[in-house]
Amino acid sequence: MTLRSARGLVALAIVFASIGAGFWLHAIWTTRRGPEPSVAHPMNTADALQAAFVTVAERVRPAVVHIGTVQVARARRPSASPGPFADDPLLKEFFDQFFGPRSPGNRGEFHQPGLGSGVIVDSRGYVLTNFHVIKGADGVIVRLSSKREYRGRIVGTDAKTDLAVVRFEPEAEVTVATLGNSDALRVGEWAVAIGNPFGLDQTVTVGVVSATGRADVGIATYENFIQTDASINPGNSGGPLVNLRGEVIGINTAIVATGQGIGFAIPANMVKRVTAQLIDRGRVQRGWIGVALQPMSPELAQAMGLADAKGAIVARVYPGSPAATAGLAQNDVIVSFDGTPVEDYHQLQRMSSEAEVGRTVKVDVMRRHEKKSLALKVAEAPDSGPSAESRAK
Repeated sequence: MTLRSARGLVALAIVFASIGAGFWLHAIWTTRRGPEPSVAHPMNTADALQAAFVTVAERVRPAVVHIGTVQVARARRPSASPGPFADDPLLKEFFDQFFGPRSPGNRGEFHQPGLGSGVIVDSRGYVLTNFHVIKGADGVIVRLSSKREYRGRIVGTDAKTDLAVVRFEPEAEVTVATLGNSDALRVGEWAVAIGNPFGLDQTVTVGVVSATGRADVGIATYENFIQTDASINPGNSGGPLVNLRGEVIGINTAIVATGQGIGFAIPANMVKRVTAQLIDRGRVQRGWIGVALQPMSPELAQAMGLADAKGAIVARVYPGSPAATAGLAQNDVIVSFDGTPVEDYHQLQRMSSEAEVGRTVKVDVMRRHEKKSLALKVAEAPDSGPSAESRAK
């Protein structure tokens, strides 16, 4: 064997020895470490989402109640005209059943039932619902998720936001829902509606927040609705719209009858302000500056020499109002109220109504291409007449 061959065999042996040593070291390392731990897969996204919905339903449903109303109506019994069946006993029984026994000037009494939803917002038995649910009611029944029923008392109503507070006297501790921050809502967030559609108690439907700040819907005076595609039907009115944290972000109030998947809820932050006043004093005190407003448009903004179509046009100033005292004039464009820029007349309506009565605020207006600042003292909105800043008709 030549010296070159011997060197080749030695090199080959070294290579095989290295490979063998590598396998041997790997075996020892593996044995010491034990079997490779399996990767723990996180909970499936669908399972996690399902668990979140279930948790929300379990947390909030006990705070959702069925609101039953009765309205007593009276109607004069129709007089039976002479005819071949005037003395028929079966017809007489039918008329007596629905209109009462016949007597001169007799009036029948009818009980017209109504239904809706509500949510408990205070452990003392205060229930939040829609004004239109209890409007004209002569009696209110509150039925809890436990099927216990209580007679309710209307504490206060606010037709301008379509909200009302009803109270019952709980015999034991009740579940109270938490009102969240609706200003933090983002379009596309999950939304869960809970209520009693068509009398089907404790129904849960799921959708998303389709839009925020919806106005000109024609439901209430002050509109700033959350739009959702969570299924809302008759009987859902007054029930909560909830986020995945179990917080009430809105009170379901209306649907678009001609469309599907278009429902509206009153935002929770507006609800907080109204509810607190209804519980404290039975009514809502609102600020008033005394103007009728006209919406801004790109064409009007251009004609007035404004850079954009933001702001609200003063269409009329009511005599003797805070606006008149402060010097506001027709065709002024209000661009800022109490330091907050005015996006449109809806926002100005809300800000002026929520302003503290008696407080002086700074109002910036554009008048003939010049910016002016005025000091305006907010008054309380009158109960009748121009009770709030309104859109010019």
